Amino acid sequence: CFQMFLDFFHLFYNPMIEHYPQLNKNMLSKLNLDILFNEARSHKAWLNKEVTNDQINQIYNLLKFAPTSGNCCPARFTFLKTKEAKNRLKPFLDLGNIDKSMDAPCVVIISYDTEFYEFLPILSPHNDAKSGFIGKESRIKNTAQFNSTLQGGYFIMASRSVGLDCCPMLGFNKEKLNQEFFGDGKFQSLFICGIGYGDKSKIYDRAPRLDFIDACSII
Repeated sequence: CFQMFLDFFHLFYNPMIEHYPQLNKNMLSKLNLDILFNEARSHKAWLNKEVTNDQINQIYNLLKFAPTSGNCCPARFTFLKTKEAKNRLKPFLDLGNIDKSMDAPCVVIISYDTEFYEFLPILSPHNDAKSGFIGKESRIKNTAQFNSTLQGGYFIMASRSVGLDCCPMLGFNKEKLNQEFFGDGKFQSLFICGIGYGDKSKIYDRAPRLDFIDACSII
C-alpha cells in the first residue's frame, strides 16, 4: 500500500513541480534547484576556462554565511590557481586525483584554523566564548573539524551558485600537504576541491541515490 502511495505521489507531484516550480513563494526556481542539486555533478575533466578572482571573492562572500557553532567560522580556504602552486600540491595526490587536480582551473584546500578561537571576540562579541577553548585541545579539534566541514559543504554550493562546477576529493597525503602549505601547523587540511567549468562530455551517467524511504524517517 505504501509503495502504491509513493507511485501515486510521484505521478501527481512531479508534473506539478514541472509546471509550478514555486509551490512555496520562497522556494527557489526549478532552474536554480537544477544548478545547485538536480543537475549538478562532480566533474573529473575541465574546460580550459579561467576562474577569476572576482568569482573567488563571490564564493567566499556567500559561504561565509554558513551556520557554525557560536559563529566560530574555523574554515580556511587556500585557492591554488597558478601552475607553480598546483605543482606544489601534485606530489601529495593519489594517482587518481592528479589529472583532475592539475587540469582544474583552480584547486582549493579546505582546512581548519587550530586557533580559530582567537577571532571569537569579534565573531561572538556577546559572550566570552574564547576562554572556553583555551587549553582544551579536544574541544578545539572537534569544533574546528565539524564546523569547517560544514563550511566546506557551503563552499561547494556557493561555487555552484556562481556558475562553477566542483570536484571534492580526499585522496591525498594530509600530513605532507600540511607541511608544504601550512608549515607552522596552524592550519590542518580536511579535503581539496577542484573548481571550474566541467567538461560535460566526459562524465558518466549519474549514479543512483537512495530513495527517501531508505535514508530518512519521520518520527
